[in-house]
Amino acid sequence: MSREQALTRLAQADWLDAARPVFDCLDGAMGRTRAVGGIVRDTLLGRPRGSTDIDMATELTPDEVLARGKAAGLGAHPTGVEHGTVTLVHDGRAVEVTTLRRDVETFGRHARVAFGTDWTEDARRRDFTMNALYCGVDGVLFDPLGGLEDCLERRVRFIGDPDARIAEDRLRVYRYFRFAASHGEQRLEEQALAACMRAAGELGALSAERVGSEMMRLLAQPKCAATLAAMVRVGVLAAALFSPQALKALERLEALPLPITADMRLAAMELTGAQVAALRVEWRLSNATMASLGQLTAALELARAANWAELAYRHPERRTQAIALATALDQHAIAWMNEAISTVEGMGSRNFPISGADLLAHGMKPGPEVGAELKRLERLWIESRFELDRDGLLEQVRQP
Repeated sequence: MSREQALTRLAQADWLDAARPVFDCLDGAMGRTRAVGGIVRDTLLGRPRGSTDIDMATELTPDEVLARGKAAGLGAHPTGVEHGTVTLVHDGRAVEVTTLRRDVETFGRHARVAFGTDWTEDARRRDFTMNALYCGVDGVLFDPLGGLEDCLERRVRFIGDPDARIAEDRLRVYRYFRFAASHGEQRLEEQALAACMRAAGELGALSAERVGSEMMRLLAQPKCAATLAAMVRVGVLAAALFSPQALKALERLEALPLPITADMRLAAMELTGAQVAALRVEWRLSNATMASLGQLTAALELARAANWAELAYRHPERRTQAIALATALDQHAIAWMNEAISTVEGMGSRNFPISGADLLAHGMKPGPEVGAELKRLERLWIESRFELDRDGLLEQVRQP
């Protein structure tokens, strides 16, 4: 992609019109407020975003932002005033506005900062050059650190000294690898990698929630096996978690022509010996994630046993993912996967055609025998590949 194409895409971005009321009330036309970070970076790259939220930077103080937002009829919320951040809401879209900052004292993530008006100084406080790109209300790029070239070259590069950037917030080690996978085509810069290796032994104080959030976002990328291998190599991740066997399985999974999710990678890790249950604490995995992983693992067992009917019946939403995992873990050919998916999808989604009430109406007496008989009939129905209909199942009912 050429520089000209990227800049044209930015100038014509739909979100500029959506954000105009915020720009207008914060002196955007005077260059006092600009969009910054992900929305600018991903627009330049033509990369779809999962969120419609916009980040902005401004010379105005948080109190001024609040007052102006309310006067303009926008929703105005002091979501992080101590850090200089106010959230303005227009037409259901949230815009997080942060006052430009400069360091007064630097001591890690809790550095003392003061509000300022120097855009270049604000840019230097950010993590990567591709995240220090700003855009005015007119769609013109403001690039104080020359990050556009890095962005277009998919080069994830720390701003200034990587060791200094990491010392400000050690979570940036995990962010570096996550961005390398999401925006850097898994290419790792030697200087950055060396800095991450030096910091690897000092990551224990990071909160489990912050680490877990970064790791789950990393595992959700289309490809990340090579990045995970590098994290193991430099000591950021434990080798016991991502063994050579697990990494090979993840590589095979990524080679399949199907979308890969974080849950699928967690399941592959678990089936290759990783203690994923321990990650519930180490990464603060949510109950929803653990429940999803349990469902996927159960579906995978059926896929590995080629029990297509039961897979189609019990896990209609997981069947394709389970077959993909079985393909990668058991090293099946793509043809095997395609045939399995076709077979399972051809069975559709099924509902067991009888209930306990049917058995009672058929003459069974209330009691535990009804539940046991339902399970037996359900098994017959699945084994028949759903050929047995309601009448056929009722003919199979055992009378006490």
